[in-house]
Amino acid sequence: MAETNIIIAGVGGQGTLLASRVIGNTAIQLGYDVKVSEVHGMSQRGGSVVTYVKFTDGKVASPVITEGHADFVLAFEQLEAYRMIGFAKKGGKLIMNTQQINPMPVITGAAKYPTEIESKIRTKGIDLIAVDALALAIGAGNQKAVNTVLIGVLAKQSGIDKAVWMQSLETTVPAKLLDVNVKAFEAGYAL
Repeated sequence: MAETNIIIAGVGGQGTLLASRVIGNTAIQLGYDVKVSEVHGMSQRGGSVVTYVKFTDGKVASPVITEGHADFVLAFEQLEAYRMIGFAKKGGKLIMNTQQINPMPVITGAAKYPTEIESKIRTKGIDLIAVDALALAIGAGNQKAVNTVLIGVLAKQSGIDKAVWMQSLETTVPAKLLDVNVKAFEAGYAL
Protein backbone atom coordinates (compact mmCIF):
# COMPACT_ATOMS: atom_id res chain seq x y z
CA MET A 1 0.00 0.00 0.00
CA ALA A 2 1.24 3.47 -0.84
CA GLU A 3 1.46 5.94 2.00
CA THR A 4 -1.81 7.73 2.79
CA ASN A 5 -1.53 11.37 3.92
CA ILE A 6 -4.45 13.12 5.63
CA ILE A 7 -4.56 16.69 6.91
CA ILE A 8 -7.27 17.65 9.38
CA ALA A 9 -7.82 21.41 9.70
CA GLY A 10 -10.26 23.18 11.94
CA VAL A 11 -10.77 25.57 14.79
CA GLY A 12 -10.08 24.84 18.44
CA GLY A 13 -12.95 22.94 20.04
CA GLN A 14 -14.19 21.29 16.83
CA GLY A 15 -12.77 17.86 17.63
CA THR A 16 -9.88 17.70 15.19
CA LEU A 17 -7.75 15.75 17.66
CA LEU A 18 -10.49 13.16 18.24
CA ALA A 19 -10.83 12.83 14.46
CA SER A 20 -7.11 12.18 14.12
CA ARG A 21 -7.32 9.47 16.80
CA VAL A 22 -10.26 7.76 15.05
CA ILE A 23 -8.42 7.81 11.71
CA GLY A 24 -5.17 6.63 13.31
CA ASN A 25 -6.93 3.81 15.17
CA THR A 26 -8.60 2.72 11.94
CA ALA A 27 -5.22 2.40 10.25
CA ILE A 28 -3.72 0.60 13.27
CA GLN A 29 -6.53 -2.00 13.11
CA LEU A 30 -5.42 -2.75 9.55
CA GLY A 31 -1.85 -3.31 10.73
CA TYR A 32 -0.40 -0.13 9.21
CA ASP A 33 2.41 1.95 10.63
CA VAL A 34 0.80 5.24 11.71
CA LYS A 35 2.19 8.65 12.62
CA VAL A 36 0.07 11.53 13.91
CA SER A 37 1.40 15.04 14.37
CA GLU A 38 -0.44 18.01 15.83
CA VAL A 39 0.44 21.49 14.63
CA HIS A 40 -1.87 23.93 16.27
CA GLY A 41 -2.12 27.54 17.27
CA MET A 42 -4.38 29.06 19.86
CA SER A 43 -6.88 26.21 19.98
CA GLN A 44 -8.32 27.38 23.30
CA ARG A 45 -9.22 30.72 21.73
CA GLY A 46 -10.76 29.39 18.56
CA GLY A 47 -7.50 29.48 16.62
CA SER A 48 -6.49 27.18 13.78
CA VAL A 49 -5.74 23.57 14.61
CA VAL A 50 -4.02 21.32 12.07
CA THR A 51 -3.26 17.62 12.49
CA TYR A 52 -1.38 15.31 10.14
CA VAL A 53 -2.14 11.58 9.91
CA LYS A 54 0.09 9.32 7.79
CA PHE A 55 -0.09 5.56 7.43
CA THR A 56 1.31 2.79 5.25
CA ASP A 57 2.02 -0.94 5.33
CA GLY A 58 5.73 -0.03 5.30
CA LYS A 59 7.35 2.48 7.60
CA VAL A 60 6.26 6.11 7.96
CA ALA A 61 9.47 8.14 8.01
CA SER A 62 8.02 11.48 9.14
CA PRO A 63 4.60 12.59 10.40
CA VAL A 64 4.81 15.91 8.54
CA ILE A 65 2.86 16.39 5.30
CA THR A 66 4.28 18.95 2.89
CA GLU A 67 2.39 21.04 0.33
CA GLY A 68 1.00 19.09 -2.58
CA HIS A 69 1.17 15.70 -0.83
CA ALA A 70 -2.14 15.22 1.04
CA ASP A 71 -4.41 12.50 -0.31
CA PHE A 72 -7.22 13.99 1.79
CA VAL A 73 -7.72 17.35 3.44
CA LEU A 74 -10.51 17.24 6.00
CA ALA A 75 -11.55 20.85 6.70
CA PHE A 76 -13.97 21.51 9.54
CA GLU A 77 -14.66 25.09 8.40
CA GLN A 78 -14.50 27.00 5.08
CA LEU A 79 -11.62 29.35 5.82
CA GLU A 80 -9.51 26.45 7.08
CA ALA A 81 -10.26 24.64 3.80
CA TYR A 82 -9.11 27.67 1.85
CA ARG A 83 -5.89 27.88 3.89
CA MET A 84 -5.10 24.22 3.21
CA ILE A 85 -5.83 23.93 -0.54
CA GLY A 86 -2.13 23.97 -1.40
CA PHE A 87 -1.61 20.77 0.59
CA ALA A 88 -3.94 18.63 -1.53
CA LYS A 89 -2.04 16.59 -4.08
CA LYS A 90 -3.11 16.27 -7.68
CA GLY A 91 -5.97 13.79 -7.58
CA GLY A 92 -6.45 14.30 -3.84
CA LYS A 93 -9.74 15.25 -2.20
CA LEU A 94 -10.71 18.20 -0.04
CA ILE A 95 -13.67 17.37 2.21
CA MET A 96 -15.04 20.66 3.55
CA ASN A 97 -17.69 21.52 6.10
CA THR A 98 -19.57 24.52 4.64
CA GLN A 99 -19.84 26.16 8.07
CA GLN A 100 -18.13 29.53 8.59
CA ILE A 101 -16.54 30.35 11.96
CA ASN A 102 -15.23 33.87 12.31
CA PRO A 103 -11.59 34.08 13.40
CA MET A 104 -10.56 36.69 15.96
CA PRO A 105 -9.57 39.38 13.38
CA VAL A 106 -13.07 39.18 11.88
CA ILE A 107 -14.71 39.25 15.32
CA THR A 108 -12.76 42.37 16.29
CA GLY A 109 -13.50 44.06 12.94
CA ALA A 110 -9.86 44.12 11.82
CA ALA A 111 -10.63 41.87 8.83
CA LYS A 112 -13.54 40.55 6.80
CA TYR A 113 -14.37 36.89 6.30
CA PRO A 114 -13.51 36.03 2.68
CA THR A 115 -16.47 35.56 0.35
CA GLU A 116 -17.20 32.81 -2.15
CA ILE A 117 -14.60 30.42 -0.71
CA GLU A 118 -16.24 27.34 -2.21
CA SER A 119 -16.17 28.73 -5.76
CA LYS A 120 -12.58 29.96 -5.30
CA ILE A 121 -11.53 26.45 -4.26
CA ARG A 122 -13.31 24.92 -7.24
CA THR A 123 -11.40 27.23 -9.62
CA LYS A 124 -8.17 25.63 -8.36
CA GLY A 125 -9.19 22.31 -9.94
CA ILE A 126 -9.38 20.51 -6.61
CA ASP A 127 -11.77 17.61 -6.06
CA LEU A 128 -13.98 19.31 -3.46
CA ILE A 129 -16.67 17.57 -1.46
CA ALA A 130 -18.65 20.32 0.30
CA VAL A 131 -20.88 19.12 3.14
CA ASP A 132 -23.21 20.93 5.52
CA ALA A 133 -21.78 18.83 8.34
CA LEU A 134 -23.25 21.12 11.01
CA ALA A 135 -26.81 20.41 9.84
CA LEU A 136 -26.10 16.67 9.70
CA ALA A 137 -24.54 16.74 13.18
CA ILE A 138 -27.56 18.58 14.59
CA GLY A 139 -29.79 15.99 12.90
CA ALA A 140 -27.78 13.25 14.62
CA GLY A 141 -28.37 14.89 17.98
CA ASN A 142 -25.33 17.06 18.74
CA GLN A 143 -23.80 19.98 16.83
CA LYS A 144 -20.38 18.98 18.15
CA ALA A 145 -20.48 15.81 16.03
CA VAL A 146 -19.39 17.74 12.91
CA ASN A 147 -16.06 15.94 13.14
CA THR A 148 -17.71 12.53 13.01
CA VAL A 149 -19.90 13.52 10.05
CA LEU A 150 -16.73 14.44 8.15
CA ILE A 151 -15.05 11.18 9.22
CA GLY A 152 -18.04 9.38 7.70
CA VAL A 153 -17.51 11.20 4.40
CA LEU A 154 -13.80 10.36 4.52
CA ALA A 155 -14.55 6.72 5.34
CA LYS A 156 -16.76 6.38 2.24
CA GLN A 157 -13.95 7.84 0.08
CA SER A 158 -11.13 5.86 1.71
CA GLY A 159 -11.68 2.37 0.36
CA ILE A 160 -11.39 1.01 3.92
CA ASP A 161 -14.21 -1.28 5.03
CA LYS A 162 -16.96 0.52 6.98
CA ALA A 163 -16.84 -2.09 9.77
CA VAL A 164 -13.23 -1.13 10.54
CA TRP A 165 -14.23 2.53 10.88
CA MET A 166 -17.14 1.59 13.16
CA GLN A 167 -14.83 -0.46 15.39
CA SER A 168 -12.47 2.49 15.62
CA LEU A 169 -15.34 4.81 16.61
CA GLU A 170 -16.44 2.36 19.30
CA THR A 171 -12.98 2.16 20.82
CA THR A 172 -12.12 5.88 20.54
CA VAL A 173 -15.30 7.83 21.30
CA PRO A 174 -16.46 7.95 24.96
CA ALA A 175 -19.36 5.51 25.54
CA LYS A 176 -21.80 8.23 26.58
CA LEU A 177 -21.31 9.99 23.21
CA LEU A 178 -21.10 6.90 21.01
CA ASP A 179 -24.75 6.77 19.87
CA VAL A 180 -24.75 10.36 18.58
CA ASN A 181 -21.37 9.88 16.92
CA VAL A 182 -22.46 6.67 15.18
CA LYS A 183 -25.52 8.53 13.82
CA ALA A 184 -23.28 11.41 12.68
CA PHE A 185 -20.83 9.00 11.04
CA GLU A 186 -23.69 7.23 9.23
CA ALA A 187 -25.05 10.59 7.98
CA GLY A 188 -21.66 11.48 6.50
CA TYR A 189 -21.09 8.00 5.10
CA ALA A 190 -24.49 8.08 3.35
CA LEU A 191 -23.57 11.14 1.26
